[in-house]
Amino acid sequence: MVTEQLAITAKFGGRSHGRTEILAWEDKRIDAAAKKLGVAPPPAAPIVERRENWLDVKRALGDDEMLRRLARDAKIADVMGALQAKVSGRRRTSVTELFVPGGSAKRFTEWFNEITFSSNQREMERACPDHFVLRIVDGKQQVLETNGGSPLTALFDIDYDDIASITTEVDPTFAFRLDGVARSSNGTAIGGVRHQFRDTPDGVHARLAVEFPLPMFGSIVRGHEWHLACEFSNWMEAAIAADAV
Repeated sequence: MVTEQLAITAKFGGRSHGRTEILAWEDKRIDAAAKKLGVAPPPAAPIVERRENWLDVKRALGDDEMLRRLARDAKIADVMGALQAKVSGRRRTSVTELFVPGGSAKRFTEWFNEITFSSNQREMERACPDHFVLRIVDGKQQVLETNGGSPLTALFDIDYDDIASITTEVDPTFAFRLDGVARSSNGTAIGGVRHQFRDTPDGVHARLAVEFPLPMFGSIVRGHEWHLACEFSNWMEAAIAADAV
């Protein structure tokens, strides 16, 4: 799927990052994700083409094979996440803000919910090289991904119904939200997401927040700000392109 690249500005880590910078990060992460799966990365090409080629590699491997290859990582990350959550109920949070030219906050959240709950894996997994498996299983979203700067790939569920454990405050100036709680294999709440959206005169302002257990390494929390910028910039472009059809 080819979408128009928009002049999206991402703000995190105390400064602004242009679309070109985020795309360069995405390109490097394709190589890292291929190494994690033990496959050859797609050859050098424009990022739009390389992104699609990498998605095809993942889809050709299939969910079961990716889960098998990353099972050791997932088991370690699962145990660590549950233990970290038990140490403290407090959270560390990755926050990325996006300023998108064009689009609609309402339409984006509708589109995102549609691809999430219809288990549209191509749209979900295309958005970031580190997305390996994202699908609905037993009413929750199963996620196999590498979070930010983590050396491990994590497997967890996102619960969109019981969101009481999220600590990030709701900002009433943002009219639309996507909220969910990340749970380990034993059901422990190990984090959460509170993504908030509002319309601006130029398009959409998104405030994207992912909560981690307080003991989580700072490098992972900071690295996830890049992950957020990558996936939501790509999703924003895809949503706007879908409305233009």
